[in-house]
Amino acid sequence: MDEETTKIVNRLKSIEGHVRGVEKIVEDGAYCIDIVNQIGAIQAALQKVSGVVLDRHLHTCVTTAIRGDNPDERERVINEIMGVFNAKGKS
Repeated sequence: MDEETTKIVNRLKSIEGHVRGVEKIVEDGAYCIDIVNQIGAIQAALQKVSGVVLDRHLHTCVTTAIRGDNPDERERVINEIMGVFNAKGKS
């Protein structure tokens, strides 16, 4: 794994631990707002990872396709990115 992939994996492992912690406080009957706050922190951490992965995709796969000679590939990656943003707007 390259350094950036390692950082992404480490962030995901940290999030996984955080989710396990929330599971435990739910089982222990923690105050609902505390649980909601912890879930918000997890969502923010996932958004950060998503942004890092998207940035990497834009600087590698998308850049390669746009600089390439294949118009179908350029259109495919543009549609792929638009699909990601359109899906986010629906949630």
